Amino acid sequence: MNVEVRVSTNSKGKCLLAKRAISVGSVIFEEDPLVSCQLAWNSAYHYLACDHCLRPLETAQENASRLTGQCVELPYLECCTTDKSKFVSCPSCCKQYCSEECRSDAFKQYHQTLCTQSSDGSNSHPLEQLNEAWKKVHYPPETNNILLITRLLARILQSSDKATAISQTLQFCHRTSNEDADLSHKLLGEKFADQLPFLHNLMVASIPHEGIEQFLTFEGFQSLLALIGTNGQGVGTSAISQWAANVENLPLSEEERKTFNLFLDNLYQQMDMQVGDFLNNEGVALYVLQSACNHSCKPNAEPRFIHNSNRLSLVATEDIEEGEEIFISYLDECMLHRSRHSRRKELARNYLFVCQCSKCEEEVDQPDVTSEEEEEDESMSD
Repeated sequence: MNVEVRVSTNSKGKCLLAKRAISVGSVIFEEDPLVSCQLAWNSAYHYLACDHCLRPLETAQENASRLTGQCVELPYLECCTTDKSKFVSCPSCCKQYCSEECRSDAFKQYHQTLCTQSSDGSNSHPLEQLNEAWKKVHYPPETNNILLITRLLARILQSSDKATAISQTLQFCHRTSNEDADLSHKLLGEKFADQLPFLHNLMVASIPHEGIEQFLTFEGFQSLLALIGTNGQGVGTSAISQWAANVENLPLSEEERKTFNLFLDNLYQQMDMQVGDFLNNEGVALYVLQSACNHSCKPNAEPRFIHNSNRLSLVATEDIEEGEEIFISYLDECMLHRSRHSRRKELARNYLFVCQCSKCEEEVDQPDVTSEEEEEDESMSD
C-alpha cells in the first residue's frame, strides 16, 4: 500500500497519508466498494449495467446506437471489451450480471436477502415500491440511490461476522442526530423532505429486522441517509469510452488516427444532441479507504474508474511527497472554479464543515460574496 490511514490531530478526524513519494499520474491505490448500486433513473432509461459491479452490458456499438438514436457502425470492433457470452441473470428476479462471478458475489454479500423473486414487472415487492418512491423524490441529475442503504443492511444480515459488518458501517457515521436530520433533509431537498417518514416505512417493510434494529428506527434511517449523502462516491462506466480508449492505444498511422478522431468527434456530437451529458452508466458506491480522504479545493488526487467497473482507482494529479496528506475534492470541477465564499458555502451546506484548505487560505482576502453575486456585479458593470 502506498498510503496509511491515521486519525488526524485536528478536527478533520481521519486522514490519508502517503507512505512514499508518489509521482503525478500514478495510481495511489485501488479499491472495491463495500456496496454499490446503479442510480434509479439511469437504470430506468435502459443504461444497461451489471447489477453488482456496474460494468456495461452493452457492446460499444449497441451503446453508440442507443445514445445517438441511429444505427451506428463502429470501426475497430475488436477494441470493445464487452463479452456478452459471460452474461448471466438471477434465476429468481432476473437481475443481470456481467459474469457468474458477479452473480455469485452479489448473492453471497446481499442479494440473497434482497432478491424480489419476481419478474412480472408488477412492482409489488416492498423493495420495488421503495425504488419507485425514491424516483419520485430524486429526479435526474441523480446523485444517490436509497437502495444503497438496503444493500448495506443486507450485507450486515448476511455477514458471518455481524459485529464487524456493523462496525464497518458505523465508521461512516460520526455526526450528531441533529446533523443527520439536517443532512437527510438536504439530500431530498425542501420540496420532498416531508416524504422522509413515508420512505422510512417503506424501508422498514423491505428488509428483515433481526440484528439491524438500530438502523431501522427513524433516527437510524436519517443517519443512513446522511451516510450515503456525505460518503457516496459517484461511479461511471461506458462501453463507448472504453472502446475509444482501446482504439487510441492501437498502432495507427497518422492518417488512420486523424480519420478516427473525426469519426469520434462526430459520434460524440450526435450523442450530445440526443442525450446531452447523460452518456454513462451511473451509480453510487461506498469505499472504506477512499472515505478517509479529506477535501481540498486544491486536491492532489482524484478517483477514476479505469477498469470500467465499480473498482475505484485513486490517481495522483500532482507529485505527492512522503508523509504528505492526500486530498480529493468533494466539489465538482465547475464548483472548484467558483469563489472561495461559494465553495465554503457549498461544503458547509452539504458536508457540515468550513473549509480551511491551502486554496481557501490563499484567497482569504476575497470578498464574502457568492460567485452568482460576482457574475451579477460584472453584468451590471458591463
